Amino acid sequence: MTAASQSIAWFETLGRQDVAKVGGKNASLGEMVRTLEPKGIHVPPGFATTADAYWRYVEANDLKTRMTDLLAEWDAGKATLAETGKAIRAIFLKGDWPAEMSTAIREAYRELSRRAGVAEVEVAVRSSATAEDLPDASFAGQQETFLNIKGDAALIDACRRCYASLFTDRAISYRKTKGFDHMKVALSIGVQQMVRSDLGGSGVMFSIDTETGFDKVVLINAAWGLGENVVQGTVDPDEYQVFKPLLDKPSLVPIIEKKRGAKEIKMIYATGETPTRNVPTSKVERAAYVLSDPEIVTLAQWAATIEAHYGCPMDMEWARDGRTGAMYIVQARPETVQARRGAGAFKTYAIHNKGKMLVKGLSIGDAVATGQVCLIESARDIGSFVDGSILVTQTTDPDWVPIMKRAAAIVTDHGGRTSHAAIVSRELGLPAIVGAGHATEILHSGQDVTISCAEGDEGFVYDGIADVTVEELDVSNLPATETQVMLNLANPGSAFRWWRLPADGIGLARMEFVVSNAIRVHPMALVHFETLRDDKAKENIAALTAGYASKPDYFVDKLSLGLGRLAAAVYPKPAIVRMSDFKTNEYAGLIGGAEFEPAEENPMIGFRGASRYYSPRYREGFALECQAIKRLRDEMGFTNVVVMIPFCRSVGEADKVLAVMAENGLTRGDNGLQVYVMCEIPSNVILAAKFANRFDGFSIGSNDLTQLTLGVDRDSGELADLFDEQDEAVKWMIEKVIIEARKAGAKIGLCGQAPSDHPEFAEFLVQCGINSMSVSPDSFIAVKQIVAEAEKADRRKQA
Repeated sequence: MTAASQSIAWFETLGRQDVAKVGGKNASLGEMVRTLEPKGIHVPPGFATTADAYWRYVEANDLKTRMTDLLAEWDAGKATLAETGKAIRAIFLKGDWPAEMSTAIREAYRELSRRAGVAEVEVAVRSSATAEDLPDASFAGQQETFLNIKGDAALIDACRRCYASLFTDRAISYRKTKGFDHMKVALSIGVQQMVRSDLGGSGVMFSIDTETGFDKVVLINAAWGLGENVVQGTVDPDEYQVFKPLLDKPSLVPIIEKKRGAKEIKMIYATGETPTRNVPTSKVERAAYVLSDPEIVTLAQWAATIEAHYGCPMDMEWARDGRTGAMYIVQARPETVQARRGAGAFKTYAIHNKGKMLVKGLSIGDAVATGQVCLIESARDIGSFVDGSILVTQTTDPDWVPIMKRAAAIVTDHGGRTSHAAIVSRELGLPAIVGAGHATEILHSGQDVTISCAEGDEGFVYDGIADVTVEELDVSNLPATETQVMLNLANPGSAFRWWRLPADGIGLARMEFVVSNAIRVHPMALVHFETLRDDKAKENIAALTAGYASKPDYFVDKLSLGLGRLAAAVYPKPAIVRMSDFKTNEYAGLIGGAEFEPAEENPMIGFRGASRYYSPRYREGFALECQAIKRLRDEMGFTNVVVMIPFCRSVGEADKVLAVMAENGLTRGDNGLQVYVMCEIPSNVILAAKFANRFDGFSIGSNDLTQLTLGVDRDSGELADLFDEQDEAVKWMIEKVIIEARKAGAKIGLCGQAPSDHPEFAEFLVQCGINSMSVSPDSFIAVKQIVAEAEKADRRKQA
């Protein structure tokens, strides 16, 4: 075997089995070049130095004894970690290359340049430890990467620095924590042709939801320029989510989230001693998405293919060449946090007596922490960190890991879900809020705060120490029931938190939540933007809809994406989406809404629900709702979405609504579309057989049905004792509509908390033969158990 073959291995000769030879990172690159390139996944070519080459460098420079002695002094407390790391790195940097190794690296570089068709190709020089990227150890950022290295002299120098980086302070500390013997870990160097993403874009993606472990989505972060800013968290990237089960259908675009990040800087090539530099992005770049929809879908398809090949969730880095537009995968390794999480049990948090919301950003870790802020603005001040406090800083890199381990929670101004701060926080089991904007300006050391990462995609910093209760939910031994138990969900941001619940779908998805929180604008104000009289509203709408071809497109896009996340959480089980059911006073509170809503004495029984959908006052707004549902089902692929019409007072009104829906491309029965109606008005019960001829199912809204059956204002404190869902008259109504629905072959369910608050009410519903009950996620387990007992009791009575 020649010295070159012992020192160098081309990626196409490597595979997963070569971790001991070239480390996890390089073995994975070889695996992809060899097996996934034929499947259309592009990986930049390159070569790796071997572990044998590392040990020959160590031996040729007589480093082993000196390394062992220095580490022993540290273990004995005679030297600090910083002193030890600096001393070992120094002896590596002073070392000389064995002649045959230097020749082998230079010759391989020239061959790579020849293959690229240039005299000297730009390369990325990456470290790959032989114990790296194993399923239980991510080694994220423990060693160095050097970008835009050009020329064999610069390459040789970068390789020496890679060897030295095996003994960064953070790498030494990490290996000790994980129980790895320093003298049994070698380093392989990956030399990979650069993708000109300095002229394009790059980022990180996971084949799993990083916070909840939901395994049906791909998460993609993207920024302009080279990818180090995304990895290090110095930029706030775009974020996209794609639903994996629908990726095999070419006609569909199953993107369920698109968030535009600030992207204020980008890393580009530089000249001289520093091969890269950061520059501000243009206004056009900040306002635009880095990736087009076809590019997002392509990356997601690649992620799904890579995951299937490796047989586990994956963490990948990608890049797009700005000259050619070609996309590449530049790294792939196993995801190491959610892969270790148990499937049967998870925790839920309730926060009481919380103070004012001070700061918000992206939530990491699905937990809550309380404590005092410790603001650290520079790595130079790390020594002043107070153990057990909440670390607040602009961004983190691997040098911050020692104090991150001692923090109760972490808040950073910058970064996305795939940034260093996010990845390390997950590994440490700490709640973190990244991309919080101006946390370092708003929060101060010694301040009492509550960090909440348990309310969905957004994380919040609240003033003061709140009361927090934690409940452990175990879904591994729940009984099976004939009666379906479904979920009431409204917030797309928290939908994936509940994917482990064995729910039978979503029984009520409230469209209003998406409209009021994600859209915020009255749909008629978007349709009639040019004639709006409110200048402030016009200014706000113009800002929100920037980048859209038309103002109504904004509504359709945001609504379909929000509802898509809800539908994805339970797919292929049904997700019953109730069309908008704001009251007029609530609609008026939306941006631009006041010009389109009448003032009503009693909005509860006024211009609401079905009556709006065919009215000239709102018909164009309802058309946008229909367009969003059509896009959701036909273009995104969520055919599990069922439409539900609220507050439909008469069969004549039902006919009008169904006709307007058909005009907007939503015809009952087409592409499997089912349309339900809320049963919340006595007329829905009295004429149940006729409603059943027009709709596929009913959902009993017990609050409104109780209010209108008993003539009791449900919001009246004076009449609270009279508001009773178990009143004999209300129960007669419920039993009557269940009988009529079943007679007509229509499905019927109930959405509300009564089954969880009153087990005897659940038993009554089971005895009546109801098909389903829909409850809030935190009561799901209790209701499931109550329904199982009720079904048992019912079977005993019938026996």
